[in-house]
Amino acid sequence: MTNPDGAGGQQVDTAAIQKLDSAHYLHPFTDFKSLNASGARVMVRGEGIYLWDSNGNKTLDGMSGLWCVNVGYGRTSIADAVHRQMATLPFYNSFFNTTNVPAARLAAKLAEISPPGFEHVYFTGSGSEANDTNVRMVRRYWEVLGCPERQIIISRDNAYHGSTVAAASLSGMSGMHAQGGAPIPGIVHIGQPSYLESGRGMSEDAFGIEAASWLEAKILALGADRVAAFIGEPVQGAGGVIIPPATYWPEIQRICDKYGVLLIADEVICGFGRLGAWFSSALFGIKPDLITFAKGVTSGYVPMGGVLVGDRVAEVLIERGGEFAHGFTYSGHPVACAAALENIRIIEDEGLLQQVAGVTAPHLKRRFAELASHPLVGHADSCGLVAGLNLVRAKGQVVHDDESFDPALGVGMVCRGHMFDNGMIMRAVGDRMIIAPPLVMDCAQIDEMIGRIRHCLDLTYADLQARGWL
Repeated sequence: MTNPDGAGGQQVDTAAIQKLDSAHYLHPFTDFKSLNASGARVMVRGEGIYLWDSNGNKTLDGMSGLWCVNVGYGRTSIADAVHRQMATLPFYNSFFNTTNVPAARLAAKLAEISPPGFEHVYFTGSGSEANDTNVRMVRRYWEVLGCPERQIIISRDNAYHGSTVAAASLSGMSGMHAQGGAPIPGIVHIGQPSYLESGRGMSEDAFGIEAASWLEAKILALGADRVAAFIGEPVQGAGGVIIPPATYWPEIQRICDKYGVLLIADEVICGFGRLGAWFSSALFGIKPDLITFAKGVTSGYVPMGGVLVGDRVAEVLIERGGEFAHGFTYSGHPVACAAALENIRIIEDEGLLQQVAGVTAPHLKRRFAELASHPLVGHADSCGLVAGLNLVRAKGQVVHDDESFDPALGVGMVCRGHMFDNGMIMRAVGDRMIIAPPLVMDCAQIDEMIGRIRHCLDLTYADLQARGWL
């Protein structure tokens, strides 16, 4: 089928594009054989919070692309900023003692909107590259201080920090570690602060302290003089929107301070307004030394990432470190920086941080919690504009007593299929369904989204009954 919704209004032959895709394009995190058998969905246009595919189907994008299209689709001012920069200086590198105007301006702007104590930024092309940079930067920091034995970085199970070799090692996902020799030496993991998974018999506050204590136990087991840093997402995103108890992060901060361990906040998902602030660290009582960013810095319009470098680290590297033998061709790419500057202007001028914090996040919290009344939903929670719910076979008296489905059934993927087939993008992480909609979504659109989710949950419930799984 063809549809006049391709680039420039051109006709799109879906079958032809799917054939080219199957023949040549290896997709990320994909079973290639399975995708080739079914054919990829061909997206051709976006506007606001909606997407259209090559068959003319309109879909509400509950995932902001991949946690990134914060200002929504169709922002011509970002396209115009990119075009102007491409026509002026499409590229020059930041090697050879050289900079460019957008990179210098963006670095200054990021310092302005960052938490106190962050005056420097290291640009990369993605969040994965930024976390690779963190590995090298923290180890270099300790080398310069005369502590080369401080090499170990502690992360968490089920964390996601990217999929390059070092970033995949920082990530705590067993499926990633089963392939390609990850984790590399010097990276270890502790349990994640999932109250639903591990908090049975405890209050949430007590569990937060308990989960944080796992970091101190690991530091002591390894030897504090060998531990370089701890890395964590304020809210774990790809792991299923794991929202830690309020007591967790302040205790993590206390432990890092006690042993002199650097703290890295990976805000690739949580940054740039997702939780109602430029960066969410302060919301959780964190004073990190390094902040990883990507995604929302350009709203995904152009690839970009980076590391905000706190004064503690920057002063050592600048004053005593000499050459930092690390970098990328596209660090500080002028076109990406131009896109980021315009994206940040939109967020500021339209008051999106205030809108999320004061209006849409509270509304989403109320409406999303209502989904817990559905017979298929055991627990539903949210933080800012991220939210997740658990699909359960039967509800218990408390959340820890909910009866789960056999993971082999792939119930989450069944539900995701009904979502996609009925105009709603909602991601499945096992049997947990998650959303992270664009920050421009208003309360009426949140109501529309909740209605679509409930309808698809009804379809999933009937489907599972027909299969004999309920």
